[in-house]
Amino acid sequence: MSEPMEQSDEYDSNISDYPSRWLHLRKVLERGGPFCHPDFDPCPDTLNFMKANCKILVIGAGGLGCELLKDLAYSGFLNIEVIDMDTIDVSNLNRQFLFREKDVGKPKANVAAEFINKRIPGCVVVPHYCRIEDFDADFYRMFHIVVCGLDSIVARRWINGMFLSLLEFNDQGELDQTTMVPIVDGGTEGFKGNVRVILPGMTPCIECTLDLYPPQVNFPMCTIAHTPRLPEHCIEYVKILLWPQEKPFGLDVQIDGDDPVHIKWIFNKAVERGKDYGIEGVTYRLTQGVIKRIIPAVASTNAVIAAACTLEVLKLASSCCMPLNNYMIFNDAEGIYTYAYEAEKKEDCIVCSLRPQKLKFRKSDKLQDVLDYLKENSALQMRAPGLTTSVGGKNKTLYMSTVKSIEVATKPNLQKTLDELDIQNGQEIVVADATSPNPLIFKMQYDEK
Repeated sequence: MSEPMEQSDEYDSNISDYPSRWLHLRKVLERGGPFCHPDFDPCPDTLNFMKANCKILVIGAGGLGCELLKDLAYSGFLNIEVIDMDTIDVSNLNRQFLFREKDVGKPKANVAAEFINKRIPGCVVVPHYCRIEDFDADFYRMFHIVVCGLDSIVARRWINGMFLSLLEFNDQGELDQTTMVPIVDGGTEGFKGNVRVILPGMTPCIECTLDLYPPQVNFPMCTIAHTPRLPEHCIEYVKILLWPQEKPFGLDVQIDGDDPVHIKWIFNKAVERGKDYGIEGVTYRLTQGVIKRIIPAVASTNAVIAAACTLEVLKLASSCCMPLNNYMIFNDAEGIYTYAYEAEKKEDCIVCSLRPQKLKFRKSDKLQDVLDYLKENSALQMRAPGLTTSVGGKNKTLYMSTVKSIEVATKPNLQKTLDELDIQNGQEIVVADATSPNPLIFKMQYDEK
């Protein structure tokens, strides 16, 4: 038996666009069928559009993003841009197959784009090593379809809000569908995954089904401070209590989960606390996982979900088949199970209903109660909301924590009642939060019962 040929990362990108290269796609795009969309027109022009004109944005170049870039490029989408703010870690190499050991420390977006461009002839992937918030509406408006491979609910909500803000309506209130950019969102957690297709302004958005996402797990403060039992308790103790007390890297330096110096400091302190309480199992990897809220990832799940997302992109770009309507779940923990269903649009959705949501409180309630509601309500789940309103025709900041000087000035308001703050029934409260690119408007409604 002959020895198998060694595979190389290098690939001849000068291979011509040989006649049989897209044969598998032509069989789908140049033939009709019973599952085609009513608007489908089988012809060569569809493939030409996908290859030459269709612009795809991939958000995230991690486990799911690597699979998405490969699948999309092999499916005829040759104009792709990718955004990712992370750099490559050694722990990524077991499943993020576009990266090698020599790439550790480099931006994921740059390395992934370079790999795909070298490997797949004619494909042009443009990388953006930055945050999604670094781009404005004009940038996002350039794309035909957006595919999300994110590991953050906050980022999903921000993207959701951005594309809803692009929508335009005529004088009759009807949506101008040319301003709508479809979103295909994929998510994985261990052996579970999901795919959803969002047509902004037409189908349920991320906020409509926010209560499907469980709130972040938080440990009781009394347990963290006095009776730790788990290695996670030791790490949370250092993160929540020791870091603000000792200020290891400066007065206003926040924890950066991607900074190995920060993680190392927290890890060492957590190990010390574990020894004090006889707790074993504090590792560097666990420390980083707790700080960054990392969810375990499985390569096979990423592959399946990315393939399903790519199929939905193909359907949307070509109309060769009816798209998913509109949510699919996947589970291969015990056998393989999939189920698709239609999630319902929430009529009073805070984002896509385009009308203010009511805040029901009593005049005697404190501003702190409003803040807690915005953060703890399963349909809102805000991170650090800032509240402003208008009093006597002038804007008034009720509370804001993101700017230190403003927080100091407005923190006393938290213990004041809504009556003391002169907030009237029906008054609009504008809330800014990291989960949305645009401020959200609420209306105060008093209910003394």
